[in-house]
Amino acid sequence: MHLPHYGKKWAPNTRETVRRFTLHQFEQAGLVVPNPDQPDRPTNSPRYCYQVEPRALALIRSFGTSEWEGVLRRYLADVRTLAQRYAQARDMQRIPLDLASGAAIRLSAGGQNVLIQRIINDFCPRFTPGAKPVYVGDTDKKWAFFDPDYLRSLGVAIEEHGKMPDVVVHFIKRNWLVLIEAVTSHGPVNPKRLTELKSLFAGSKAGLVFVTAFLNRRGLLKYLGAIAWETEVWVADTPDHMIHFNGERFLGPY
Repeated sequence: MHLPHYGKKWAPNTRETVRRFTLHQFEQAGLVVPNPDQPDRPTNSPRYCYQVEPRALALIRSFGTSEWEGVLRRYLADVRTLAQRYAQARDMQRIPLDLASGAAIRLSAGGQNVLIQRIINDFCPRFTPGAKPVYVGDTDKKWAFFDPDYLRSLGVAIEEHGKMPDVVVHFIKRNWLVLIEAVTSHGPVNPKRLTELKSLFAGSKAGLVFVTAFLNRRGLLKYLGAIAWETEVWVADTPDHMIHFNGERFLGPY
C-alpha cells in the first residue's frame, strides 16, 4: 500500500498491525468510529472500516482558522464523554454468554461468535453436560475466557492463543478434552489442523475429542470433503444430532 501524499509505503499484510497499534487507540480516544454503516460487522470481515468521528472531523477542519481555539476547548471538554458513549454503544452490540462454571463473558458481535454462543448454549449441555470450560475464543479479542492453570493441570501448557481451537471444554465425567472449531470464516478440523491440534495438546492427561461446528448444513456441504476422519461434526440448526467421521468409537478419543 502506497500513500503518495504522505510519502509512506506499507508492506503487504500490515492491515492488522495498523488496526492494533493505531486505529484501536484512535477508536478508544473517540477519534474514529468503526463500521458506522453496520456496527455488528465482525472484526475479520474484509469490509471492516472506520470513519472519522464527526466532532473530531470538525476540530481538524478548524485548524488554522480563528475558530480553532474555541472548537478545541469544546472538543476537549467532550472527548471523554464521546469515548465513553461509543464504548457503551459497542458493548451493547456484544453477545452475552454464561459459562457452566458460573462465569459471564461478552463476545464481540458477528462472525464466528454467533456460532460460539450456540456451541456453549446448545452443544455443550447436550453432548458434554457439566463440562468445565477451559477456553473460549473471541473474534475481536482472540480470547474471551481462558483458564491456563486448569489446562496445565491436565498436562497442557499453551502460550500462543492463535493456535487454540475456538472452544475447549473438559468433559470431566469421561475425562475428555473436547476441542471445538467454529466454522464460519475459517476451515474445519481437516487433516492438517488435526495434526496441529494433536501436537499442541500432546501432553494432555485427558482423551482428546475433535469437533467441527457449523451454523447450518449449507456450511457443512462447503467443507464436507475436507473434514478429517476420526473427528466429529455438529450442526447448530439440528442441535440434537452429531455426525461421526468413521472409526470404532462415536464421540470419543482415539
